[in-house]
Amino acid sequence: MESALEHYVGDGKRRLKNAPDYEQVMKRDPALYIAKPDLRDAVNVAILLGMPLLVTGDPGTGKTELAHSVAWEMGQGEPLVFNAKTTSTAQELFYHYDALGHFQASHLPGAEVDIRRYIEYQALGLAILLSLPPETANPHLPDKWKNKGPLRSVVLIDEIDKAPRDLPNDILHEIDRMSFRVKETKDEFRNEGGDSSPYRPIVIMTSNSEKHLPDAFLRRCVYYHIPFPESDEDLTLILSRRLTLKTLDTTHREKALQIFRDVRKLDLSRKPATAELLNWMVRLDREPKAPALLASSNRAALAASYTLLVKNTDDLKKVYDSFGIAETINEKS
Repeated sequence: MESALEHYVGDGKRRLKNAPDYEQVMKRDPALYIAKPDLRDAVNVAILLGMPLLVTGDPGTGKTELAHSVAWEMGQGEPLVFNAKTTSTAQELFYHYDALGHFQASHLPGAEVDIRRYIEYQALGLAILLSLPPETANPHLPDKWKNKGPLRSVVLIDEIDKAPRDLPNDILHEIDRMSFRVKETKDEFRNEGGDSSPYRPIVIMTSNSEKHLPDAFLRRCVYYHIPFPESDEDLTLILSRRLTLKTLDTTHREKALQIFRDVRKLDLSRKPATAELLNWMVRLDREPKAPALLASSNRAALAASYTLLVKNTDDLKKVYDSFGIAETINEKS
């Protein structure tokens, strides 16, 4: 069924002619990302209302890849990424001031140092600058970004739940208005046109739900939880689009998927998600003996590969016990 909102479709097709090249990160290919209709609708609601989209889900379910998919389809380059850390501050989302470098340069004999040379704009700050006309933005941009705007960027704030609790609340005003102030230079920048601006940055935030985010922050977000794709159809589609398997034929893939589903049914502290499935299938495809082992339904014979599916000793023991693997974990590792 086609969506009534046509900003983002989620089928991996690029819709802007003469779009800039997309530089792949690792082996990520945004053209292979498939968004379910309800995820696609959440993206379009966020774009239409000019609100940030908060995406949750288990690690490996495609939260980060969503931002790359949106940027790809809308004819943009890679998203501008801010990786949240436990020490992150709200200012770092917009710019970084090299105070030490400025101090050292200012004490050189006869030095007249422009403080703006020591301001480096970060993900959201850069996106707001790029939404402005070149005559406004150019004096503040590095050479690679000059004369690029005005354009709409996708900003990925990855794992925002890792940041200090104050950070989400500290950026509410700036994200609402798409504006910020550089306190060291007194410069202020704002995307004009409000929510309906064609150049308003698209902000996508991810969270692994490691801690609760402030209610005031959540009220200002469009929210979507990416569930694990449980159906055989979805898993088969993911494998066909993301992997080129040379050894495992359809029958062997189905047997491997059944093992994977049985692992997920166990009472594990962390169930394997899409990322683990893909890595495990690649591992099996590169093992010459894997087709015969899968055909024999001898799950114990695949014991060495299960370390790709589970990530701690207790969970690995549960898998071994369930599959009748008598050897100890240490002997098998």
